[in-house]
Amino acid sequence: MALSLRFSRVTRVSDRFLLLSQQRGRHTDRRVLSWPRPLPILVVTGGGYLGYQYYKRRSHWDERAPPSLASSRQVALYRSFPTRLVSRAWGRLNGLDLPTWLRKPIYSLYIWTFGVNMQEAAVEDLHHYKNLGEFFRRRLKPAVRPVCAASCLTSPADGRILHFGRVKNSEVEQVKGVTYSLENFLGPQMSCSDGKTLLSGPQVSDQTVSSTSSFRDHLMSSPASDLFHVVVYLAPGDYHCFHSPTDWKVGLRRHFPGSLMSVNPGVARWVKELFCLNERVVLSGQWQHGFFSLTAVGATNVGSIRVYFDQELQTNTPRYRKGSFYDHSYVSLGDQVKRPEGEEGMESLDRGVVLQKGQPVGEFNLGSTIVLLFEAPKNFTFCLQPGQRIRVGEGLGSL
Repeated sequence: MALSLRFSRVTRVSDRFLLLSQQRGRHTDRRVLSWPRPLPILVVTGGGYLGYQYYKRRSHWDERAPPSLASSRQVALYRSFPTRLVSRAWGRLNGLDLPTWLRKPIYSLYIWTFGVNMQEAAVEDLHHYKNLGEFFRRRLKPAVRPVCAASCLTSPADGRILHFGRVKNSEVEQVKGVTYSLENFLGPQMSCSDGKTLLSGPQVSDQTVSSTSSFRDHLMSSPASDLFHVVVYLAPGDYHCFHSPTDWKVGLRRHFPGSLMSVNPGVARWVKELFCLNERVVLSGQWQHGFFSLTAVGATNVGSIRVYFDQELQTNTPRYRKGSFYDHSYVSLGDQVKRPEGEEGMESLDRGVVLQKGQPVGEFNLGSTIVLLFEAPKNFTFCLQPGQRIRVGEGLGSL
């Protein structure tokens, strides 16, 4: 009898302990639900607030007002972000094949977000594109980008005109009021014995031009000419290939490893010499009026820049020396420069790679920027407006 009483007391105590434990568990769950972790809230609200302030300032930007430039510390902090690593990871993600059932929902979301016109695509069926990379680099129907025959210079890409004009005092405007050094952008210049100027390494040159003030003048072949520039910004929803803007001969490719900061107009107004800091590929040569160059500038998630006739070019490599650049001459390669499959009109001669107006030249993995720098007679005039939309093959200017 006594044993049974003791057992019943132990049972009641254990039941009470279990009840208290369950009540504490409920209270703990309530505290977890009522007091969520603060870090995610701070990240979400802080990011939302900063995004709101950015777009608020963007809507009130005055193109005539002087831009507010970032300090050297702010630029250094921005450059310390692992944008190159993120871009390489993004590139690998783009190469992963998607299940067939998942392709249409993902591509449709991208099309809706960035306003992509799939009616212009050579293949409109979204299931055709195995991965994001193929979708980004989709080809267009031949008739949707006619090349303007009346203009001596046409747009190399779909995008928006960020800035254009004459190059003064060896300084180029990336946007209104924000400049960068022409020499920093193109790299050291060499004056060759044949009278023509190409950006080139010392192994094929006679004299290095050392004066920054004369850098612009030494690029030009005639005192009756002037140096012009135009910047085309490619948004993520734009066609990602770039084409030859005129008939010309490419003599040199110069690759500058560097940062991969965003090149959208807001950042271009904020970071001075943005195009000189970012990774870029400069194609330089000659056209009918003298010096001509086309530069593909990389950006965040756009570390991969491909040039169709240059199989050796590799961008966004894991390691590079700060301030370094790598030259590759096409002048003496002869038949070693191969014509890519399906591309016509590309010719490899001892004088360089010959490109025709409107011909595909290369591609980005996402949106980025193309910068044209060219010599032309002083009466050359642009037929453009700042900020206007433009497409491949449309005229940029005339004589």
